[in-house]
Amino acid sequence: MEKNSLFKHFTQTALQGLFGLLPVVIIVVVILWVYGKIDALINWLFGFIGFTPKNHEFLWFLLVIAIFLLLLYFIGTLMNTRLVGYLQTLLEKIPGYSTIKDIIGIFNSSKEGENRVLVVAIRGFAQEGYNIGLMYSQKESIIKDHYTVTLSMSPIPNGGYMFEVHKEKIYVIDTATFDDNLQYLLSMGVKSFAEIVDMEPKPLEEWVQLTEWLKKEKNR
Repeated sequence: MEKNSLFKHFTQTALQGLFGLLPVVIIVVVILWVYGKIDALINWLFGFIGFTPKNHEFLWFLLVIAIFLLLLYFIGTLMNTRLVGYLQTLLEKIPGYSTIKDIIGIFNSSKEGENRVLVVAIRGFAQEGYNIGLMYSQKESIIKDHYTVTLSMSPIPNGGYMFEVHKEKIYVIDTATFDDNLQYLLSMGVKSFAEIVDMEPKPLEEWVQLTEWLKKEKNR
């Protein structure tokens, strides 16, 4: 069990490092790409007046950097104007854009607020027993006191069913994460959920009811 725990800790930490590094790598790639485009454009423009960059490499480098910084300043200025809001309004008129944006937002901020992904237990298909599912949002459904819970398929989790469940019938498995649920689905039940989250099973009543969980979050 200790080996599994150490391996799980290592893989989770490594993934955190990967996703922590990705934004930096993406920014560097974008900067290099934009720098290359500016360099090629200025090189083409100065070709008309007979200026040879190879003979003035340092001055050429400073010129490209200056233009690049001015471009960033111009873009930053636009970000603080209403133009971005108008652009956002236009994009939201494209069918499916808002949905895709919301889905990306879930995974971009899935640990806090209304977009936190919760692993929950609800009464599912069987007359007795419970199913483990996900709550991608803690926003109330169109049916009062009901919340949307998704039950994914196994072993292919990109399909599933959505249920509108009364909050008193939803139990939050607060020790589990989205990744734990994914492992559970991919294992097709070969690995128990208790084994995946590395803890002893406990009665349903000992888990936090969604009603209580919402109260605690509201009082934070």
